[in-house]
Amino acid sequence: MSDFSSFADLYKKAGRIVVLTGAGVSTLSGIPDFRSSDGLYSKEFGNMRVEEILDIDFFRAHPDVFYQWSRDYWFQMEKFQPNIIHRTLAEMERRGKLSEGIFTQNIDALHQRAGSKKVYELHGSIANGFCMNCHRHYDYKYMADAVNSGIKPICSSCGGLVKPDIVFYGESLNTTTLMRAENAFSYADLAIVLGSSLVVNPAASLPYISARNGKDIVIVNRDKTYIDDYAALKFNDLESFFGEFNQYLNDNK
Repeated sequence: MSDFSSFADLYKKAGRIVVLTGAGVSTLSGIPDFRSSDGLYSKEFGNMRVEEILDIDFFRAHPDVFYQWSRDYWFQMEKFQPNIIHRTLAEMERRGKLSEGIFTQNIDALHQRAGSKKVYELHGSIANGFCMNCHRHYDYKYMADAVNSGIKPICSSCGGLVKPDIVFYGESLNTTTLMRAENAFSYADLAIVLGSSLVVNPAASLPYISARNGKDIVIVNRDKTYIDDYAALKFNDLESFFGEFNQYLNDNK
């Protein structure tokens, strides 16, 4: 495993830094990830796999099932708080060390709640929703109040179904956000990948753009990723890494 002082050297010399965060970042806040042995994909809902429930065609046909499943995971977000990772990244930004921003695969909006401003949500956010018929926008509270009452969120204007603004299987990522990400990973001196298994494209391909352009990559993830051999440094434990990182920032104000 890599030594933190080596990371500190990379961090100090980097003029432009970009971060990619995955589900592992939010597990420290109590939000389950997807692919670990006890993650969301390991548990069926009724006789259905979670991947089926998160398919856009299934959502259109059976929105009630999606909202029943997601109620305990995504519509009680007030129970979850930003953790040391979210707070440390927000502090990086305040110090001007996160010029390219955070690109996250997470939909929980914890980066914003921690104070980060330059957050680009590759897979959307549970904080917002919209009517699939008239496209009126709704906030998290409107959706959560309905879902936690056991009903589907319905548009107050036209009666259409309200969909959370997240990317389901079968949907494309926002083109503008993806282009921004590709540019950021091309030009950043240092790309930091946190808590992502890097198996879901196109997000998974972003660190390879950095590698292809000869940039430094640091991976902090429990499991192996396809980009490990390209990384300048690899750390396995997010909590211990950010304990050291937070202390480093406190010591170098």
